[in-house]
Amino acid sequence: MDRAPGLSVRAKLTLSYAGFLMLAGALLLAAVWVFLLRYVPERALIVSAGTPTHGVFPVRSNLLRVFAPRAAEVLAFLLAFGLLGGWILAGRMLAPLTRITDATRLATNGTLSHRIRLPGRKDEFRELADAFDAMLARLEAHVDEQKRFAANASHELRTPLAISKALLDVARTDPDRDTGDVIDRLHTVNARAIDLTEALLLLSRAEQRSFTREPVDLSLMAEEAAETLLPLAEKHGVRVETGGDIAPATGSQALLLQLTTNLVHNAIVHNLPEQGTVWVTTSVRPETVVLTVENTGEKLTPQQVSTFTEPFRRGTERVHTDHAGVGLGLAIVRTITHAHDGTLTLTPRATGGLRATVELPRKQ
Repeated sequence: MDRAPGLSVRAKLTLSYAGFLMLAGALLLAAVWVFLLRYVPERALIVSAGTPTHGVFPVRSNLLRVFAPRAAEVLAFLLAFGLLGGWILAGRMLAPLTRITDATRLATNGTLSHRIRLPGRKDEFRELADAFDAMLARLEAHVDEQKRFAANASHELRTPLAISKALLDVARTDPDRDTGDVIDRLHTVNARAIDLTEALLLLSRAEQRSFTREPVDLSLMAEEAAETLLPLAEKHGVRVETGGDIAPATGSQALLLQLTTNLVHNAIVHNLPEQGTVWVTTSVRPETVVLTVENTGEKLTPQQVSTFTEPFRRGTERVHTDHAGVGLGLAIVRTITHAHDGTLTLTPRATGGLRATVELPRKQ
């Protein structure tokens, strides 16, 4: 925004200090003058010692001639002292703000690693500096995450395109090759690229919160997701159990169904080789509703679990399964949860497997 030039804050504070000091001095001098007028007589009888002569002199008029120049000198001194002292005090008071402004300029130019780290005890400026440092830390982490996401997304999109190109080159250089096999492989690769693109679009939509909020029952979402993924569960030999309370929330039905489906899909695919189980339950708390998806599986460490919501973070077994997905399942779950002002908690189960808990605000 273009603004007309004006006085600096330091100059305004200096003038304010000097003006207040002048006002205080003027009030003090006025009080002294009122005191003198009250207790000094208007005229006084002067008698010379040892002589019979005497006279009456106007005391107040003489006092005014003496008092006025001295008062003017005092006010002039207060003005000079107020300007000089106010300039120094304002500079010291605004020094932290200067550091914050410099850090803001660096951040504007793209330098997010700089921190103010304002020393001293807690006050308004230090609270502002600490809040700004925390904001810079979050921004830096977000930008780094977006850079990693862009690099990973580019790599993931490049892979199916490179495979498609290689298959087409082989088909072109080897006319006798079975075209049916090439078409099948191209279909599989292109389907994966489409899935990845749709997942990226869904992730972007959830991050922008460009959806209409409406009443949603998470228990119905859980039942629909379990029913949809039943063939996949039977293929993997996994039993899916659903239950719980009616869980009224507010949000996008499509996004919350996608969230539930991703959790159940993840629980089915990353389960025991046989005779695995997935538990999908909903519950109600005073202010929130909770969706919990648990599964059996290999034992996990908290360090492993902490990386599961990062985009494209997949273990070796995830890459080579038929239903490995595109590496965005839990990242989408986290984004949809945050877009609905909720929380996602992932914890390893003591007996193996994962417990995913989504807590959303309850519809009142």
